[in-house]
Amino acid sequence: MKNVKYIFLTILFVFIWTQTICQTTKIYRTQRKDSGINIDGRFDDKAWDAIEWKGDFIEFEPVQDKKPSQKTYFKILYDDNSIYVAIKNLDNESDKIEKRLSRRDEWEGDLCGVHFDSYNDKRTSFVFAVSAAGVKNDGFFSNDGDNFDDSWDPVWHVKTSITSEGWYAEMQIPFSQLRFNNNANQIWGLEVVRSIFRLEELSLWNPISKKNKGWVSQYGELQGIKNIEPKRNIEIIPFMVLKAENYKKQEGNPFADGRDYGMEGGVDGKIGITNDLTLDFAINPDFGQVEADPSEVNLTAFETYFQEKRPFFIEGNNITNFKLTPGESPWSRDNLFYSRRIGSNPNGYPDTGENEYVKMPSNTGILAAFKLTGKTKKGWSIGIIESITNKENAIIDNNGVQRKEAVEPFTNYFIARLQKDINKGNTIIGGMLTSTYRNIVDKNLLFLPENAIAGGLDFIQYFKNKKYFVALQIAGSKVSGDTSAINELQLSSRRYYQRPDAEYINYDPARTYLSGTGGNMMAGKQTNRGLSYFANFAWRSPGIELNDVGYLREANKIFQFIAINYKIDKPFLVFRALEASAAEWSGWDFGGNTLFEGTKVDLELQFQNLWHFGMGMNKNGRDLSNTNLRGGPAIYTPGGWNMWFSLRSNSKKKLRGNIGFSLNKGNYDFKNNTRIWSEFIYRPVNTLRFSLSPSFTLYNNEIQYVLERNLEGEPGYVLAGLNQNTFNLTMRLDYNITPDLSIQYYGAPFISSVLYDNFKIVTNPKADDYFNRYHEFEKNEISFDRTVNRYFIDESNDGIADYSFSNPDFNFKQFRSNLVLRWEYIPGSTFFLVWSQGRTEYEECDCKFDFINNIKNLISTTPRDIFLLKLSYRINAGELL
Repeated sequence: MKNVKYIFLTILFVFIWTQTICQTTKIYRTQRKDSGINIDGRFDDKAWDAIEWKGDFIEFEPVQDKKPSQKTYFKILYDDNSIYVAIKNLDNESDKIEKRLSRRDEWEGDLCGVHFDSYNDKRTSFVFAVSAAGVKNDGFFSNDGDNFDDSWDPVWHVKTSITSEGWYAEMQIPFSQLRFNNNANQIWGLEVVRSIFRLEELSLWNPISKKNKGWVSQYGELQGIKNIEPKRNIEIIPFMVLKAENYKKQEGNPFADGRDYGMEGGVDGKIGITNDLTLDFAINPDFGQVEADPSEVNLTAFETYFQEKRPFFIEGNNITNFKLTPGESPWSRDNLFYSRRIGSNPNGYPDTGENEYVKMPSNTGILAAFKLTGKTKKGWSIGIIESITNKENAIIDNNGVQRKEAVEPFTNYFIARLQKDINKGNTIIGGMLTSTYRNIVDKNLLFLPENAIAGGLDFIQYFKNKKYFVALQIAGSKVSGDTSAINELQLSSRRYYQRPDAEYINYDPARTYLSGTGGNMMAGKQTNRGLSYFANFAWRSPGIELNDVGYLREANKIFQFIAINYKIDKPFLVFRALEASAAEWSGWDFGGNTLFEGTKVDLELQFQNLWHFGMGMNKNGRDLSNTNLRGGPAIYTPGGWNMWFSLRSNSKKKLRGNIGFSLNKGNYDFKNNTRIWSEFIYRPVNTLRFSLSPSFTLYNNEIQYVLERNLEGEPGYVLAGLNQNTFNLTMRLDYNITPDLSIQYYGAPFISSVLYDNFKIVTNPKADDYFNRYHEFEKNEISFDRTVNRYFIDESNDGIADYSFSNPDFNFKQFRSNLVLRWEYIPGSTFFLVWSQGRTEYEECDCKFDFINNIKNLISTTPRDIFLLKLSYRINAGELL
């Protein structure tokens, strides 16, 4: 019996011991400070002596669970108003500490930081990080680390110092910048991180396993915070803007005398409605300091998607996001909310006669915008946006007599998003509702829908530490208005209801509403290492419409996508990491026609010297395009293949760069696209950075749409060979005088030359033989009159032109630049001095791409200069109450 007893006790001891050493969740116990702390990055205040340093960090990158090359320690204290963090980053090669000055949130140089899951919901955390140079980097994780939003700029204090043993960071984070419940004893998720720039090494206080997908759910715990009260944050930020424009004077145009001046003001702010919910508001907002969109020449039937750059709409957009399909496919941009709709260019343009001049508003004014976002302690994520845009009028002048014509009505936009975490975030359910209402009182604006409502439900279920998942998104929409508005939607490039071979679609010009559905079903395995895979099925019914306050590229689609990925992140041989993937896809329309199919393979390599190499290949089958003839019948387009490669040097060097090449080769040479791109970044000193990103594209398409002709009551579709050469260059200069004072320059010349040849008429768009789908005009069927710059077509061969069209050749040249001085003179208060310049030249000609002459012409073009001074001042009203 005694032996049995010893055996039992031994087994019990081993079990307890193994459970103890396998426990990876660490606990840090803080305490209330008993004296003052001066935030200077030195840790010489007496208060810090009351608590011990904690360390035992573990490497996350490049080798998980390895002992880091350098030691890191931290302390945390608190009082009634703030939490204080001290991080000691030891380094036995302190002369190699990278102290790069940059703008906030650019994540340059050696870094350290703290993550607080103050909700303790295992999904959301607030990040406060700093570089060795003292630059703030902050943001928040949502969806257990799947999304990171660094547009969130809380007001907090931090100082760093360099010593002979390494570098220190000392932080004071006001509780007003965090969200937590009002329990007497607080338990938060906690992670402390350190990044060593020169080694590309990331170490963590609490180990996080790459075998599991989650990030926030694997944090350690912060305990010991007691009897603190949630702080109500109230920030009022009034601002003033002075603006001057200088441009080429137009003789006779009363609206273009060469100079414009203006002064405006407005108010931004935040109000903590509760400790969980924050109301952001903007009254007459100004975004003049925001960088311009890139130039483009869009010859497709579809609208270009532009990234949001306005801070009000960027911050918290993870909550108001409702993608219908995740991933990076062309349909992944489809979203119930596309914030660029609010304050966009006016939709209308006035009817004018000869000798009339027009003054158009550059954008629709936002009278006011309100955004309520947050997450409750019961796991509800809430995002509500209410925005009102102004009625905009164009002013038309006719020999001194002026009149107004509406080009945009008063419009109300409403967006509401809810999500609920269940079972510690392993189950998530949610929904979204959007509404657009236009107060249309002018008949010339009846082409716009009056009411547009869209909504959706989403669900995701995780299994086995979030390795496996099942997800569903489903959405519906209804748009109503005058018959002219709904007719525009039926005829738009998103659906082309008028197509003669689309018998399964009912085109009705008398309709007063349009409705449809869309969605996505997905399941798979997701990990940060090893094997992952997923299968996806999605659809967009012919009648779905999201583009009043959302984004929809194309309706009438059903498609599936299957992908598999394998990642090795443990160094071996000459490699530091390897990732390989393969995928296949196919799609149909709602008439059951196969539209496309394809496969691809990709390979990404990182070497031990921190260089990267990537390559891949796609193979596409024959497509059936419902849009190529812009409302005409569907046409078969040949398949083809695509290959690409890229090479990127060590990003830790002062001079670094990357270069890439892609080649798209269509069968029968019907479409070819060759693109070369590169980027070179040079940082001669820690305060200065230059970058150049040139690219050159050669694009050929033998079935480019030109026009629809009508000959004796029979429609026909004229195509041509398109030859487009495009050069694009993005130049940037960043000079950071201090962490709060910087000068940035952005310049982007853009040149695109477009020539058409080999004109042809579609004869049998679905013929099996590619060359039987069209007839290329012979010399006796087409002629060009240079004096009137028109082509004349004689299809009947009777010597008399049946129809004609203008020469579609053109050159487009544009230069956009911004020079911005930004000074955050006190936390949350900023001064901007901005110089923006634009040069644009559009030339209808049959001239070929000539880089030197195009650059000369662009330089000689009279610029439009905008000078802007903006001053804002943050008032912390919460401290005054």
